[in-house]
Amino acid sequence: MTPSPGEAAVDASDEITVGPLDLASRVDEALAVQAEAFGLSREEVEVRRHIVLRHLATPGSRSLGATLRADGRLVGFVYGMPNDRVQWWSTVVEPYLRREGNEDWLEGSFTITELHVLPAYQHRGIGRRLITTLTDQATEPRSILSAIDTESPARALYRKLGYRDLARRVLFPAAPSPYAVMGAPLPLLRP
Repeated sequence: MTPSPGEAAVDASDEITVGPLDLASRVDEALAVQAEAFGLSREEVEVRRHIVLRHLATPGSRSLGATLRADGRLVGFVYGMPNDRVQWWSTVVEPYLRREGNEDWLEGSFTITELHVLPAYQHRGIGRRLITTLTDQATEPRSILSAIDTESPARALYRKLGYRDLARRVLFPAAPSPYAVMGAPLPLLRP
């Protein structure tokens, strides 16, 4: 079931609700999810807090949360925005995409900026619901994202949704591991 924009969806167990998230007011809770899911230090969380708040000021940015029906606790979130070639992320990935002949993906794409689910709630389809619901609301014809360049459950999910590698071994300043940039036409594939 795909809800209409702004409508919440409930998973089969009726435990989790996926719906609109006021990320600015719940940024600390969202970053706690990201820290646990991604292994971030307190210092990294503080840096990302400023980045998230800056991103939310971008026209067209949207976010969704996965919350427990019982108490409203956030267990996952996703946010993204229409890609802008002057944003930091685009300036870093552009040479890698150009090298692979995929630079055109920076135009007309909706960027998935962050997607995280608490480890205890992973492998339940929550991440899939978050990303598909968010991209279903996009007006752009395709989506791009970056993920650590390793064979992980996240990369497997993205491939099942139709994302393919556009560039690999992408190095972000201060990141300990290389990333892959992936892209998919919208709407994303469904199982």
